[in-house]
Amino acid sequence: MRCLIVGCGYVGLSLGAELVRLGHEVFGLRRSAMAESELKAAGIQSLIADITKPDKLAGLPVGFDWVVNCVASSGGSVEDYRQIYLQGTRHLLEWLAPSPPKKFVYTSSTSVYGQTDGSQVKETSPTGPVTETAKVLLETEQVLLGTGGSRGRSPHPTVPGVILRVAGIYGPERGHGFKQFLNNKARLEGDGSRFLNMIHRDDVIGCIIAALKNGRPGEIYNAVDDEPVSQVNYFQWLAEELGKDLPPSVPENSDENRKRGVTSKRVLNRKLKMELGYQFKYPNFRKGYTAEILRLERAGELHVTPDER
Repeated sequence: MRCLIVGCGYVGLSLGAELVRLGHEVFGLRRSAMAESELKAAGIQSLIADITKPDKLAGLPVGFDWVVNCVASSGGSVEDYRQIYLQGTRHLLEWLAPSPPKKFVYTSSTSVYGQTDGSQVKETSPTGPVTETAKVLLETEQVLLGTGGSRGRSPHPTVPGVILRVAGIYGPERGHGFKQFLNNKARLEGDGSRFLNMIHRDDVIGCIIAALKNGRPGEIYNAVDDEPVSQVNYFQWLAEELGKDLPPSVPENSDENRKRGVTSKRVLNRKLKMELGYQFKYPNFRKGYTAEILRLERAGELHVTPDER
């Protein structure tokens, strides 16, 4: 297949390398040529354009079989999100429409679910984004999938889109809570009962490829591992593995939680596994972080700050 990856960063670069390994012709679209050597080393052909500027897309080659939009915002503001995700996706769809791909996969986020009661969440569960940035992600989904149909949505009229709602990504060089724990900066929120939903970077790549092969246009799939985990159980496991104490507990701040968009939900991946046939390499955080701890140890990069208490 002739593949285009929009946003060759943490996920996109490794995705492109895997698609090349599988025998596909891969192009990587980025805003600058700074990472051109990285793409070339992975066998990815570099394209330079800013998707927020449609005139820059006009001169690029077309005729792709598969397109993946896994672009990331360079900033965290609502306007950054609106420009990169919402307007950027609109520009991509307009550019691709005359010669549409066979499949367009967009990596959204489980942050579009706003549940705070620890309930199970599947693709048909109500969305209620807490933050303005998550609202932009949901609006971007609606642009790609359109509205109408028996379930409130239908495939894009020209570009067959598939949505992956991706949970918190961890893996090599990534994992906010893990890094905080190593540096004694982690904190338990209240009793630590809030649920976390995670997925290893390698499984994000696997889910994207499964969606390209088997995803049905107009459908949404939750890309999350098999086991949501409470915050306290997550840190308890890390504490046992690394010989550290549990992080100190701090009172929950409801106002701050709303500002940060903190939720507590158990996101289910049953639809993705059944329809796309994907089997997770790291079905839970324990397997994923075991691999990461071993990687760091072998590289001499596992730096555990001694407990202060």
